[in-house]
Amino acid sequence: MNNNKTLLALCMGAGLLASSNTHAFWFGSSGYTQTKYPVVLAHGMLGFDSILGVDYWYGIPAALRRDGASVYITEVSQLNTSEARGEELLAQVEDIVAISGKPKVNLIGHSHGGPTIRYVAAVSPNLIASATSVGAPHKGSAAADFIRQVPPGSAGEILLAGIVNGLGTLINFLSGSSSTSPQNALGSLESLNSQGAARFNAKFPQGIPTTACGEGAYSVGGVRYYSWSGTSPVTNIIDPSDLLLGATALTFKGEANDGLVGRCSSRMGKVIRDNYRMNHLDEVNQTLGLTSLFETDPVTVYRQHANRLKNDGL
Repeated sequence: MNNNKTLLALCMGAGLLASSNTHAFWFGSSGYTQTKYPVVLAHGMLGFDSILGVDYWYGIPAALRRDGASVYITEVSQLNTSEARGEELLAQVEDIVAISGKPKVNLIGHSHGGPTIRYVAAVSPNLIASATSVGAPHKGSAAADFIRQVPPGSAGEILLAGIVNGLGTLINFLSGSSSTSPQNALGSLESLNSQGAARFNAKFPQGIPTTACGEGAYSVGGVRYYSWSGTSPVTNIIDPSDLLLGATALTFKGEANDGLVGRCSSRMGKVIRDNYRMNHLDEVNQTLGLTSLFETDPVTVYRQHANRLKNDGL
């Protein structure tokens, strides 16, 4: 990530954000989302910044900017270990700090972005004001455990890894990502299953509950930790992704989950709420905003959190 091309892209983005925020100010920005430090969004497994004009964080950055937030969207390896993705994100955070002129950032990570931001907050707490996870499998995912039952080194594992790596490579290409790290589906799987998550938590315990379904420390090393998640795999009958998440939810054997992450596994630091009527994609306002009509709009949840960070002096 630390190359002239990427730095230029970030600088241009910063300029656009500054223009966007100034425009919002002159035309009636309320300042509701105007945090002290920039908001940095980190995607999950097989994530991206934008593909064919569709943002991963659908409608969220614009809504945050509209009322004063400075928002940066990052992109790391679609498939890799939490540590490898964390190193990529750290390089981008260092660039953002240099560009923004602010000494710290507020990290928000969805899904595998949760462990990714935790890595950055643990190794460079001086750069991080807060770390917020959204639908992140901090103690592993039953879906990942189910897939891990495929025998290591078997033909089935090789075939499955090849297919998933190919998908990651395609997403990387379509999004125009600057990440050159090879796709590592097995690395992602080892990071997201229960055993891999336990190993990661032993090295980076900040904010993680010590009990099965408790709350973790709210503030560690000067970093504030927050989390929220959903527990409704199927939320909108016309959203085709609900079919897939409804199927993967069956791997949880009765545990409340969002289709890919269990309720208790999602908890970190100050738990804002762990039972939104949202599935794993609703948590980033996907697919294309087709979320539950009976729950707070996901965009509103992010706006409320930005205001929370603002009120907490972050």
